[in-house]
Amino acid sequence: MEWLTVPFEVTFVQRALWGGMLVSAICALAGTWVVLRGMAFLGDAMSHGLLPGVAVAALLGGNLMVGAVVSAVVMTAGVTALGRTPRLSQDTGIGLLFVGMLSLGVIIVSRSQSFAVDLTGFLFGDVLAVRQQDLLVLAVALLAALAVSVLGHRAFLALAFDSRKAHTLGLRPRLAHAVLLGLLGLAIVASFHIVGTLLVLGLLIAPPAAALPWVRSVCGVMVLAALLGTLATFGGLLLSWHLSTAAGATVAALAVSLFFLSHVLSGLRDRRARRVHSTAPLLQVN
Repeated sequence: MEWLTVPFEVTFVQRALWGGMLVSAICALAGTWVVLRGMAFLGDAMSHGLLPGVAVAALLGGNLMVGAVVSAVVMTAGVTALGRTPRLSQDTGIGLLFVGMLSLGVIIVSRSQSFAVDLTGFLFGDVLAVRQQDLLVLAVALLAALAVSVLGHRAFLALAFDSRKAHTLGLRPRLAHAVLLGLLGLAIVASFHIVGTLLVLGLLIAPPAAALPWVRSVCGVMVLAALLGTLATFGGLLLSWHLSTAAGATVAALAVSLFFLSHVLSGLRDRRARRVHSTAPLLQVN
């Protein structure tokens, strides 16, 4: 039993656990729509698109979160604007923004003689460095994400399954898409300093994708995804403590492992259901 509890007696591990739980909830709210709409590439592009703002903020001695927010706003505005260009596919626009923002960030970093930006921390995060003020920021971000999710739920739902119907119902699908991009940006900005931009998709995509086969409602997917993200955070921190591995990467890897486990178990469940269904008439005859 001590194997489970000893790591969480340490203050910075406790803060990491709380930070991971808050991030899991935020990512569940945004990631569910990302999974339902097939927007994983967009999430990846936006996470890497934070680099220019973070680099400038670090070089100027400013707040990295503020720099990340600025970059997220630029990416959201860019994706929204390019999405309205009929001669350019959305994937093409996202790919160009992805490469452009990432290249700009690397150029900014390379111009610094001291290389003040910690690229390793940006890419992989440092969940064990979560501070008390970071928890407050994450709590505010969670409240904002929850408010956006509740207010925009009807529009997001119509947009995910039939954008033409959303327009017919007067739900303004373009505005809903822009707000959804903002929600995605909020989740990424809130998460990047916890697990890093390379690993943020682990908590953004894996828990909702793992939850999808087991529940029938969007809200149910969000709740189960938040629980799975919390489980991945707890297990990842526990394993990283005892195995001396990178905490953020271990959390993300465990989240992805839970997805594959869910995929296997749901496949076995469906196979068993088909077998029972196919044998039911024979049992009735006998």
